[in-house]
Amino acid sequence: MFEKLQNLNVYEAGKPVELVVREYGIDPKEIIKLASNENPYGPPPKAIEKVKEIAHLMHRYPDDSFYELKEKLAKKFSLKEQNFVIGAGSDQVLEFAVHGIGPKKVLTAGITFAMYEIYSKQVGAEILKTTSKTHNLEEFYEIYKKQRPQIIFLCVPNNPLGECLDANEVYAFIEKIDTDTLIIVDGAYQEFASYIDKSKALDIKKLTNYPHVLYTGTFSKAYGLGGMRVGYGVANEFIIQNLHKLRPPFNITTLSLAAAITALDEEEFVLKTIKSNFEEMEKYIEFAENFGIEYIKSYTNFIVLFIKNSKKISQELLKKGIIVRDMSGYGFDGIRITIGLPNQNEKVINTLKGMIS
Repeated sequence: MFEKLQNLNVYEAGKPVELVVREYGIDPKEIIKLASNENPYGPPPKAIEKVKEIAHLMHRYPDDSFYELKEKLAKKFSLKEQNFVIGAGSDQVLEFAVHGIGPKKVLTAGITFAMYEIYSKQVGAEILKTTSKTHNLEEFYEIYKKQRPQIIFLCVPNNPLGECLDANEVYAFIEKIDTDTLIIVDGAYQEFASYIDKSKALDIKKLTNYPHVLYTGTFSKAYGLGGMRVGYGVANEFIIQNLHKLRPPFNITTLSLAAAITALDEEEFVLKTIKSNFEEMEKYIEFAENFGIEYIKSYTNFIVLFIKNSKKISQELLKKGIIVRDMSGYGFDGIRITIGLPNQNEKVINTLKGMIS
């Protein structure tokens, strides 16, 4: 029973606040959670108001066509409603695609979002990875030519490292790949990358013109709706029609749907939080450079610092109520820190200074 799942790893989520409260008896108000790349400013206030307004309707299923949300997304990207599928987070759309293709081989970067491998192994696929930890498209192409995978994952920008391909690099790569291979471009952090560097900004409409590309986006990061679990896939109508065959009914909630629809109108709030994100990230960069700590230039809402004894450092931070992501499970000493509020970042940096000085 469950033989196929015996060697399948479980996704390791960031430690919840509740666990730290239980283990260390710290006041939850004093805990700083910077491990899951959540928006520290929370959701747009109008989205909160909308959810409160319709909370009495939680016994009702949502509009299963998700028409209003698709209509707004279509307007945002100058596309049609038929170009979108909605998922419970963008990772559910990834799951639809993998299960729909049923690949024998899947190609990813050396270090990237863990769910690509987990979903692929669920269908018995062989996982091909570049020796480069980040996205080296020359190496991607060499492996592709030899192995001919059915799915290639590009994470643009890449989670959990933070680096980002240029948009033109992505287009050029896509154009070299035969149309019988599905290229999934995961843009969970695209709002951040496109804000800080226009050369990283993907043209979503252009991506739909390729017959073998699926783009995924989410409301969990820049829009601050991680707890609501709303994501979307964007592609040509043929791909979307087939993904809909795998979508269960009512796969996001009535409240989640309303929150996402409302959040799409709150671009000023989103831009404000992204601007603050990169302003605050400079504090970590300054800290790293002053202390001779290597780091990855990040186009996301987190930063990776190469700190020795990262497992021990992460545990010591945890005891002080600071939750970060230890990267030793990825094969190197380092910690990934979500960029938090100004006072949170100052506390984290000052605590780290005391540990490594």
